[in-house]
Amino acid sequence: MSQFFMNQKQQVVNDAIEGVLLSTPHHNLARLALGPQMRVVVRNDWDKSRVALISGGGSGHEPAHIGFVGKGMLTAAVCGDIFASPSVDAVLHAIINVTGEAGCLLIVKNYTGDRLNFGLAAEKARGMGYQVEMVMVRDDIALPDNPQPRGIAGTALVHKVAGYAAEQGQSLTEVAALAQQACDATASIGLAFTTCHVPGEARDDHRVPEGCSELGMGIHGEPGASTLKTQNSREIVAELVHQLTAKKTDGPLALLVNNLGGFSALEMAVLVREALHSALGKQVKLLIGPATLVSALDMKGFSLSVMQLDPPLETALLAPVEVSGWSPAMAPATVADLPAKLADSLQSFSPSDNPATAAIVTTICQTLIGLESELNQLDAKVGDGDTGSTFAAGARSV
Repeated sequence: MSQFFMNQKQQVVNDAIEGVLLSTPHHNLARLALGPQMRVVVRNDWDKSRVALISGGGSGHEPAHIGFVGKGMLTAAVCGDIFASPSVDAVLHAIINVTGEAGCLLIVKNYTGDRLNFGLAAEKARGMGYQVEMVMVRDDIALPDNPQPRGIAGTALVHKVAGYAAEQGQSLTEVAALAQQACDATASIGLAFTTCHVPGEARDDHRVPEGCSELGMGIHGEPGASTLKTQNSREIVAELVHQLTAKKTDGPLALLVNNLGGFSALEMAVLVREALHSALGKQVKLLIGPATLVSALDMKGFSLSVMQLDPPLETALLAPVEVSGWSPAMAPATVADLPAKLADSLQSFSPSDNPATAAIVTTICQTLIGLESELNQLDAKVGDGDTGSTFAAGARSV
């Protein structure tokens, strides 16, 4: 059974784009009048005096890429069908409509369809007299033997860095060089408990064994590197950090904690805590997230991306933007406990010592703790499913 909120499957991408255009907070987006099959979202305040930045790919990764169109980031995003690269013609029309004498940079995630279609469009545009350069994002380190590393959430960091350079009026050569530096400085790795629901199709909820997680599952549901026999947040983050530090170990880092779509805000907060308390934490100078920047529809998973910082990259990441999808970079905050008055200090009593009563209370508490899951399941039939957890928490306190 499909679990996807939509009207008509063939119109879901166009409907979603219209929804984004209607809700953009900066009122700075428009779509090119190219018909329903060529979906190009552009800045409506673009004057072609600076280097144009174009990215895109298959839909289903929202807010990427239209959520990054606006001042300080992308000039245009080209949207394909769900998980399918946009056509050569769509990319070409994006280039010729937003590119002036300053030229154009294509920022492409490293997948076969995107490489081919963006690359062919670039060749055609060059033949028409346009200056076009391209950088390929290959930040996924989950498959170490892969000759073509995939482009995942680190792509958003490259958008941000290149967008800053273009907004400063740098030349195409300079913008492309800084974007390539950002690519080279970035590494990402992800993990998921489940794959995603694709519109109109059932999800394989049994692919990852119960209680396990898949390391390196792709953002289109591609097979990962291995299955971990755990869903423990500390163990999982430790494994991801181990692999990231093997790739990017020197100096200060920017850390992006990216939701692949299906984790709750509560879970994402736990993951941030684990990441900043890990071996990586002391190197993190800038934190981005937790946020959904490059999703995989509703995949219950997340990714960590790190970028090795130098002054130009740090300045670029901190610059303000006018887009809906970016999460501002910041220095990690510190946890402070303020002195608090305790209610117990206002009471005076002397506890009794009664072994028989203590044994009864202990038995009751152990019973409630043991029945936590069963009571939650019963409560879920008529309520919010927390009775067992509430009783167990009280029993543990007693």
